[in-house]
Amino acid sequence: MTQHPASAHAPDDWPLGPDIPQSHRRWLRVLGRTLLFRAGWHFEGQMPNVPRFVAIIAPHTSNWDFPIGLAAKWALGFDAHWWGKHTLFVPPMGWFMRANGGIPVDRKNSHKAVERTIDAFRTHERFALALAPEGTRKKVTAWRSGFWHVAKGANVPICCVALDYRRKVVRLGPTTMPVEDDPAAGIARIRTYYADVAGRDPSQQT
Repeated sequence: MTQHPASAHAPDDWPLGPDIPQSHRRWLRVLGRTLLFRAGWHFEGQMPNVPRFVAIIAPHTSNWDFPIGLAAKWALGFDAHWWGKHTLFVPPMGWFMRANGGIPVDRKNSHKAVERTIDAFRTHERFALALAPEGTRKKVTAWRSGFWHVAKGANVPICCVALDYRRKVVRLGPTTMPVEDDPAAGIARIRTYYADVAGRDPSQQT
């Protein structure tokens, strides 16, 4: 069953349920909310109130997506891990990436990251993974399937988070289960949830 987003929230609201993995660094929540508010962004919808799930963030069309997404993560108090190219984790910024949930991944061995992440879901009472399914800010014809294989292998829901620059809204949801046996079919269905979302650079969207 797919749960669709509902009401809108200002950045100083608290849209997370009690079972969602959360950070308790209040100063970081205040910082994130302040940054989003000053930039004119709001939240819409809600994440699933479950202790384990995958969140995908799209569309990814600009370098601005990372700071907006990170500010939203801070504002929500969302304790999520995320995959990043291993070259991002070298000094001087490597410590910052890891401190904010980053997991270095060598794309030549990405299958190992999938397996390790499925194990993490199985061994942790609370665990969330956030990914950009396009894998790059450049225009692509197909999404990477890593998020699907993780969600399918761990039997956890997928929360579809959208960065809508047209409305300056971080949309939380809809949330759905990876029910299809064919990853391509499931990913095609999920991509339809982003049909009305405008990235910062729409020319890079498919």
